[in-house]
Amino acid sequence: MANLKDIRRRISSVKKTKQITSAMKLVAAAKLRRATEAAMSARPYQAKLSEVLGRVAGKAEGEAQDPLLQRREAVKRALVVVLTTDRGLCGAFNNTMLRRLTDWLGERGYEVVLKMYGRKGTDFARARGIKVNASVLAYANTPRMDLVRDLCGEAVTGFAEGAYDEVWLVYNTFVNAITQVPTFKRLLPMEIQASAGDDSDVAYEPSAEHVLSRLLPLYLRTQVLQAFLETDAGEHAARMTAMDNATRNASDVIEALTLEYNRARQAAITKEIIEIVSGAEAL
Repeated sequence: MANLKDIRRRISSVKKTKQITSAMKLVAAAKLRRATEAAMSARPYQAKLSEVLGRVAGKAEGEAQDPLLQRREAVKRALVVVLTTDRGLCGAFNNTMLRRLTDWLGERGYEVVLKMYGRKGTDFARARGIKVNASVLAYANTPRMDLVRDLCGEAVTGFAEGAYDEVWLVYNTFVNAITQVPTFKRLLPMEIQASAGDDSDVAYEPSAEHVLSRLLPLYLRTQVLQAFLETDAGEHAARMTAMDNATRNASDVIEALTLEYNRARQAAITKEIIEIVSGAEAL
């Protein structure tokens, strides 16, 4: 028969765990609202900038020779940047993407320079013998534009100088509170779909090629910023969902333990009554 004191101790422990998971769920929900607003409000800006780039590229067609657009004949070395989290307790948010990353890296036929943002991604890679060339840890409180400027500067410099033939960004795209989709995006060389648009009579000064060269770095930064915002929103969504499930599971465990406690207590009382009756009959 289970010890009543042990059961009471387990119930108390699970209740404390439930309080923690419930509080973490509320915190994640509050952060999710702000992170979702930031990610969603940035999407139309990026879409409009992409549309403008297409029209400018259409005007500069045949003249655009910007270094950020130049494809290499053969890809020998690529920079792969992966965005993960520093903290856990967010379900499969990191692991799903990192497992796909492992398969994706195995399909590359060239050298990969891996730069990892977040402790979870770094630990995952090292535990599996995957070489991490650079890590950025504890970046949660760093202004996102500071991270974007540093990363874009490194990527553009390395690509322009020939250190990398491609630059890839791997992250989770936020869909809703339950779904985040692993995304593999090639940042460099950039690919712009030229379109005529509705400004065929517009003249660009000093030239469409010059305007395009100024817009491309801006578009690159918006892509990287969007990836960080999507990661933030996805992390809080995944943590809120995970903590909600943990809170529900804790309630189920408390209910089961309470039932077990009542049964054990009833059994103990019944045993005492039987002992008293048996003793009385013996007299």
